[in-house]
Amino acid sequence: MGRLFGTDGVRGLANRDVTAELALDLSVAAAHVLGSLGEFEGHRPRAIVGRDSRASGEFLAAAVAAGLASAGVDVNNVGVLPTPAVAYLTAELGVDIGVVLSASHNPMPDNGIKFLAKGGHKLDDELEAAIEARMGEHWERPLGGDVGRIRVDTGRAGEQYIEHLVGTIDVPLTGLRIAVDCANGAASEVGPATLRAAGADVVVINASPDGRNINEKCGSTHPEQLQAAVVASGADLGVAFDGDADRCLAVDASGVLVDGDQIMGILAIAMRDRGDLVADTLVTTVMSNLGLKLAMRDAGIATIDTAVGDRYVLEAMRAGGFSLGGEQSGHIIMAAHATTGDGVLTALQLAARVAATGTTIADLAGVVRRLPQTLVNVPGVDKRRASSDESLLDAVRSAESGLGDTGRVLLRSSGTEDLVRVMVEAGTQAEADRVAHELADVVLHRLAL
Repeated sequence: MGRLFGTDGVRGLANRDVTAELALDLSVAAAHVLGSLGEFEGHRPRAIVGRDSRASGEFLAAAVAAGLASAGVDVNNVGVLPTPAVAYLTAELGVDIGVVLSASHNPMPDNGIKFLAKGGHKLDDELEAAIEARMGEHWERPLGGDVGRIRVDTGRAGEQYIEHLVGTIDVPLTGLRIAVDCANGAASEVGPATLRAAGADVVVINASPDGRNINEKCGSTHPEQLQAAVVASGADLGVAFDGDADRCLAVDASGVLVDGDQIMGILAIAMRDRGDLVADTLVTTVMSNLGLKLAMRDAGIATIDTAVGDRYVLEAMRAGGFSLGGEQSGHIIMAAHATTGDGVLTALQLAARVAATGTTIADLAGVVRRLPQTLVNVPGVDKRRASSDESLLDAVRSAESGLGDTGRVLLRSSGTEDLVRVMVEAGTQAEADRVAHELADVVLHRLAL
């Protein structure tokens, strides 16, 4: 296979692409690479291993722990916890390596392996490449008392994470009823427990993971159940996590979805009002709706665009020292409290804004008027020329000029197929549809294979 690491660790079909053997070899190589950088000098190395609720996570976590321990690393297996919880604990406890077994919002048969460096940050591309390069090498194994030990956490790790989250807000959620869809995933226990600890009345759905039902027609990728539950229970709002709880989408009291762009808008204004929004700047991706950017401009908040993917948002945030960023999917990063996207933290902060202002989430979300958006996939084309064909680029510039300040055009090449995606936002849905299909015809004419 090609490069093992993608934009979010190693991911694939569990027990075919992501095997126990691969998990063990990767873990040994990760220990060797980090050790060679001097990360373990002067102390016995330690690691935290956590996972989401997939059945395959059981044997993969065991393999990771075995690999690390065989390389002389002591392992604390914290069991089922959200990805951001493992990242937080990696930083808070000062351990040398964090490992998460999860495929996030993917279907249950998939799984993945994600390594975190000291401080709870994802590894950069160079470190991931170094780990791949050292897989399968001959090495001198520790013996006797030098082998690592493995212990199973009894629940204290989850309690620490909940205490941390609740400590990030200064207003109780007393009086708020919140419906929570846990996606039968990693936040099935800590998600509702955190909101209850903050004072909310919590209605819970899809919090009975059985190893097979993670993300199954529920959670942030399928919010329909949550929308119905909010209305049926008379909740003030609802929140939906994905399988590893690094994402959060919301629902207002009437069952209308509040997406990641709207949540970012709400949190950006809240942080600006508190003086916590560094440089009054929000980091987004190019796929965030233009309506968010226009709303932020009106609020005096700058926006910085990155490529699609939370790692690029994180890179821009760290490079500029910014405090808030995220994606339309609900993957939102609050740098003062987390090193990665954290769905439970997002839910807590969103509810705290509702409580502090006495305003409904519908009214708060109304600051972001999402512009109609049309996405057309154009297959069978030479995607490599999408950024260089002058006739196509002229057509894009002409379309954008016609749309004015309330519209935009984005061309994106697929990473795996001979396909170009045409995305258009405009003042009306009819206009977005028309321009998108006109440009799709130009793409097909100019780039046809």
